[in-house]
Amino acid sequence: MPGRTLRTNARSALRADSLIRTALLAQLATGGGEVWLVSAWISDVELVDNCDGSFDYLLGEDPPERSRLSDLLLMLARAGTRVRVVTRTAAANEAFVQRLRTGADATLDLRIVEDDDVHEKCLAGPGWIFQGSMNFTRNGLARNKEQITYAVDERSAAQALVEFQHEWEQV
Repeated sequence: MPGRTLRTNARSALRADSLIRTALLAQLATGGGEVWLVSAWISDVELVDNCDGSFDYLLGEDPPERSRLSDLLLMLARAGTRVRVVTRTAAANEAFVQRLRTGADATLDLRIVEDDDVHEKCLAGPGWIFQGSMNFTRNGLARNKEQITYAVDERSAAQALVEFQHEWEQV
């Protein structure tokens, strides 16, 4: 399937958060694999509104009404997915990183790498990938004029995962 490029901004109805939510929930449903989130700036954006119970079957025995990005990444790790996050050491990222560290334990395959030279923006998992100008922040998802490409593409996703492993697994 060819990729789809979205250009988002505050005035358009196009938003990347619904695509990201769908990809992460689909990954949660299948479990396993490896997910990388690489972004210079990350805030703990709310991705799932489950007030009506629509996602109960995916979110566990005691499903939350709302789930943030960190919640979904922790759920993925608990479901057996290797989760890797690469971001800068910055005050803007601190709450997100701290929530991940607080929610993780030694049984989870979740790793956070802080790299002050990272500028790339990508979220990739088995067979799917998001790339573009968008940081994973409230403004990046809902306000800024951004470009993001989403593709269901085994080859591109696998290539990105291999490159990320090479760059950050030995750090």
